[in-house]
Amino acid sequence: MNWDDMRIFLALARAGTLAAAARQVGQDATTVARRIQRLEAALATTLFEHGAAGQRLTESGHRLLAHAEAMEAGARAVRQQSEEGAGLGGSIRISMSEGFGMGFMASRLAAFAEAHPGVALDLIASTGFLNPSRREADIAIMLARPRGGPLIAAKLTDYRLGAYAAADYLAATGPVETIEGLTRRRLVGYVPDLIYAPELRYLAEVDERLEPAIRSSSITAQARLIASGAGCGILPCFIGDTMPGLVRILRPEVAITRSFWLVVHRDMRRVARIEAFIRWLRDQVSRAQSALLGENVTEI
Repeated sequence: MNWDDMRIFLALARAGTLAAAARQVGQDATTVARRIQRLEAALATTLFEHGAAGQRLTESGHRLLAHAEAMEAGARAVRQQSEEGAGLGGSIRISMSEGFGMGFMASRLAAFAEAHPGVALDLIASTGFLNPSRREADIAIMLARPRGGPLIAAKLTDYRLGAYAAADYLAATGPVETIEGLTRRRLVGYVPDLIYAPELRYLAEVDERLEPAIRSSSITAQARLIASGAGCGILPCFIGDTMPGLVRILRPEVAITRSFWLVVHRDMRRVARIEAFIRWLRDQVSRAQSALLGENVTEI
């Protein structure tokens, strides 16, 4: 039996659609469908039922899934032994929010890459998260603890958000001294119907009257808009405190605390390269607590 066909079978069983499985294995959906048909022909059975919502395992498919996962675990054990004997190798796909990816990780990953040249790193920094329980990512840095799945989750760190404005904007329009004053300023924030996690709905947490007039699904774009003088807005302190020309306003009136959660599939937790990355990441976060908690701040 071709292990590569089994790998594709596992991807489809976990993802539920040809398109999602194709993204996981780096092939097109037509190729995935053809490989599944070849596997079904070799086993003389039907593995998936095809419906409007995607592909669902048949009874035969469920039986094969148990064997395929055992094969996967064996292959992973062999790979781990090889890594431990010859230095770390393989790849790590890390999913995280755009803010953490661009504002924190991107400037630090070179250190891990230099220490472990045999490990390829995929940094998936975007709105939404890839799901470790479906093997879309090896590690996810999430805004909330996942509610279920074969996952190990632990708090990585707290972080804080504050209100920011450009120094030139404040010089031209006057200081913002109260939250009441903030309600009369033009605000920059998220597009309400594109907010992908409830933890990002923090304007109403400050004051329910706060509504952004300039909106973006990208926190990086929001930070640049604020720095350009488009208005005031709320940013993670590890972004706002590092942007030239931005100053923090209304401290301590606006001091929002959120958390990042480190999530990994339980079958991957003891893989050597994953363990090494988690140790490295925790060390980076420990060293950066002042920045993450907004203690390095220029105020007005």
